[in-house]
Amino acid sequence: MGKPTGFMDYRRELPADRPPQERIEDWQEFHLHLSEEQLSIQGARCMACGTPYCHRGSTASGCPLHNLIPEWNDLVYRGLWQEALQRLLRTSNFPEFTGRVCPALCEGACTAGLVAEPVTIKNIECSIIDKAYEEGWIEPQPPAKRSGKKVAVIGSGPAGLACADQLNKAGHMVTVYERSDRIGGLLTYGIPNMKLDKKVVQRRVDLMAAEGINFVTNTEVGTDLAVEQLQADYDAIVLCGGATEARDLAVEGRHLQGIYPAVEFLTADTRSLLNSNHKDKQYISAEGKDVIVIGGGDTGTDCVGTALRHRCNSVVQFEIMPQLPESRGANNPWPDYPRVLKVDYGQQEALVLQGADPRQYCIMTKKFVGDEAGQLKEVHTVQIEWVKGADGRFAPQEIAGTEKVWPAQLVLLAMGFTGPEAQLLDQLGIERDNRSNAKAPYGKYTTNLPGVFAAGDMRRGQSLVVWAIHEGREAARECDRFLMGTTNLP
Repeated sequence: MGKPTGFMDYRRELPADRPPQERIEDWQEFHLHLSEEQLSIQGARCMACGTPYCHRGSTASGCPLHNLIPEWNDLVYRGLWQEALQRLLRTSNFPEFTGRVCPALCEGACTAGLVAEPVTIKNIECSIIDKAYEEGWIEPQPPAKRSGKKVAVIGSGPAGLACADQLNKAGHMVTVYERSDRIGGLLTYGIPNMKLDKKVVQRRVDLMAAEGINFVTNTEVGTDLAVEQLQADYDAIVLCGGATEARDLAVEGRHLQGIYPAVEFLTADTRSLLNSNHKDKQYISAEGKDVIVIGGGDTGTDCVGTALRHRCNSVVQFEIMPQLPESRGANNPWPDYPRVLKVDYGQQEALVLQGADPRQYCIMTKKFVGDEAGQLKEVHTVQIEWVKGADGRFAPQEIAGTEKVWPAQLVLLAMGFTGPEAQLLDQLGIERDNRSNAKAPYGKYTTNLPGVFAAGDMRRGQSLVVWAIHEGREAARECDRFLMGTTNLP
């Protein structure tokens, strides 16, 4: 695919980002775009490898959607954009989402990355779908025939939307229930606007509505709508409520004012942005504060970027794990996703504004200290090292003499999620696995209740948007099989 010698003839090139000093002044997306000529050159770098691991989709590498990556790379190289779009949409419901927020497992498994730099797969994917919208190639395509079956999808995140999209294509009448005021789940409220513009999310939701999907917001199943009513009204139910139980930090002083789960901080910020461009002040402001983000993942980075846009006084990001290496280790071979040090947009912005990377590694929070009014004023920490015990497992061990006190008026807990919330699963009587997730076998997605399926983070635990989309698609296939006895869904 592409040009046979393209990976040798051309260097990997990504579009520039807007300068940090400029982009922190607003909430718009910060990525710029390559020209079609430049994208053609990048598509040419796809090297016609015999086994394209980029789309093999294992748990450790490659695209879970099994996107036909070499095919649309070649078509972009040849300027056949509409044909590239057709290939892309055969396996991907929402490339405008994954093209913006996916960590690009495909690029970590790219064969060109063994001898040079991987192909810019993610950027080409995003460029294909963005061009399709610009050219008017994306139009509503409601199913020609309806099955007469009704399906309720609970949760409108990436798993729920993908499931609903596929079931609607199969001709079923689909209703998506969302407890929040907007559709999109974490796509809307878990990812800041500068990384995924909410107009992009709403554009897709509007398209799905035009194709016949019914969206119901401000309705929490089990509270606003009885589960018995849901079971009576629908032929099947698919649970896609996500893993929204945030991991807490049980240390002294946790009760103090000024300590919030990261998702609460990000959700309030985006809602205020969308409702009033922050004029209503209905968000947790970091303005003028010393901010500490506890957690080193993507959500932590989003908190850093958001705090900087609030005009915080300073921001530091704590990571309990050691700093990753700059190149693959022996225990991280290709084509597994490379676990190497990266500087994401939030860290880039902090580097420019504060003169240093905000991340602190191998650091453990010992306690929070407040003032007489119960407001957080400082965080006490200690450095740790990871020591292997007699059982072969590594555990953190404090390093004497490394205690430190950090000024802080706002702490954001970005340590991930422990699993789904219990209320809905308990009311339905859904069995759980040993991690508290809905128990439903991978590939089947069937729970212990006939006609009730589970997919995405509610089934697998905290994961990636691309894996949620994959599971939503597969759960739709199994739900369709249950309803009709057979299925044509992939």
